[in-house]
Amino acid sequence: MVEAETDRDPDLAVIEAGSRTLRAQAGPPQGDGIPARPEDPEVDRALREVEAELAGRWGETKLDPSVRRIEALMDVLGSPQRAYPSIHITGTNGKTSTARMIEALLSAFELRTGRYTSPHVQSVTERISLDGAPISAERFIDTYRDIAPYVQMVDEREQYRLSFFEVLTAMAYAAFADAPVDVAVVEVGMGGTWDATNVIDGDVAVVTPISLDHTDRLGDTPEQIAGEKSGIIKKDATVVLAQQPVDAASVMLKRAVEVDATVAREGMEFGVLSREVAVGGQLLTLRGLGGEYEGIFLPLYGAHQAHNAAVALAAVEAFFGIGSEHARTLDIDTIRSAFASVASPGRLEVVRSSPTVILDAAHNPAGARAAAEAVGEAFGFSRLVGVVGPSADKDVRGVLEAFEPIFAEVVVTRNSSHRAMDPDELAAIAVEVFGPERVQVEPRLDDALEAAITLAEEEGEYAGAGVLVTGSVITVGEARLLLGRN
Repeated sequence: MVEAETDRDPDLAVIEAGSRTLRAQAGPPQGDGIPARPEDPEVDRALREVEAELAGRWGETKLDPSVRRIEALMDVLGSPQRAYPSIHITGTNGKTSTARMIEALLSAFELRTGRYTSPHVQSVTERISLDGAPISAERFIDTYRDIAPYVQMVDEREQYRLSFFEVLTAMAYAAFADAPVDVAVVEVGMGGTWDATNVIDGDVAVVTPISLDHTDRLGDTPEQIAGEKSGIIKKDATVVLAQQPVDAASVMLKRAVEVDATVAREGMEFGVLSREVAVGGQLLTLRGLGGEYEGIFLPLYGAHQAHNAAVALAAVEAFFGIGSEHARTLDIDTIRSAFASVASPGRLEVVRSSPTVILDAAHNPAGARAAAEAVGEAFGFSRLVGVVGPSADKDVRGVLEAFEPIFAEVVVTRNSSHRAMDPDELAAIAVEVFGPERVQVEPRLDDALEAAITLAEEEGEYAGAGVLVTGSVITVGEARLLLGRN
């Protein structure tokens, strides 16, 4: 039973008594969504100019915890974010995969979708999608040029210029209104309350699993982090909660009571009834808000992706009013088709065989543990070599400790970002975790990939060997290019 999946804390009973819960009475996107550089030299030049102008603003790691500037920009743009309903997604891990699943489901029911996610794997244009595909470079350029005069207007009024993420968020909302879309699927950049995306009033608020990340900005306990993320829950919305630590769940439920939001909880109102490993993914039976959905093939690996699928399904059901206004299930064939079409680049993505090379963007201990468990379950490697290139501001030791049981050796490296951890500093931590005989240092990512593939092929284990590239979305994106994807 779904109820058996979550250990419930009796102290939550008082909070839950004050909140409503959901329980009904008994042409999807294709490809991986990673665009290549424009073939037209003029378009490529114009795109690089826009990228350079965006890069000249505050980066995503420099934040002013306020939505004042983005609100000012939305105001002069005519509030494009209010031209369509939206599903707003926060959490620590799983946001982008869940957003892609929600998008696929909505598209399968013939709704025109806009999706805004971050960070990007290879191209900034992939952050803004229409109808399941990244907007074209031409449209990205035009959208930027359309809003640029208004951006300048706000820049001149404010103490600080709009940041990279604020401008990109405004571009997404403007592009969605211009399309126009039937529904927007929006992933927060960081936190919730003061995140630039939080100028929307999401009809459905989704909270994926919360764990420790960005502790310098969001707090160093799940409870503190949940307090920041709960800010996306708006009055009369529906909240879809993935399984959470008890203190984080308490914060979310309190917020739901305060704003009279309806709550659907994984393990109570919906969840994963069963799953089994299948070729190329897994086969699921999900409990939705309206009933059971059997025989769902999901072409992604790991228990965490099965739970993301359950959350995505509940969010779409809630968007359609199932569980409150309607007591029914969605069309099962449409649901199956949608889930079978899902791709999530850089999330246990197989990009090469002989030996198998997998990319996963895990960058915190919880994500690393989920990836390690999934690799052990889905791949029968006799020898697995890790390539790890994290950012310096992450819990690098925690990530390495999560992967230690499954890596025979680890090659530590760095990506091209200024945030990347120094390889020698990384190596010192890796030696403490793995021992010196299992650690190799290659400062260049291309050399690290070559070294890992060589290690994986040693001792005649070619057929059963593998390489996992991880530690950062940036590392994964650059490895993807080096390995010939797009």
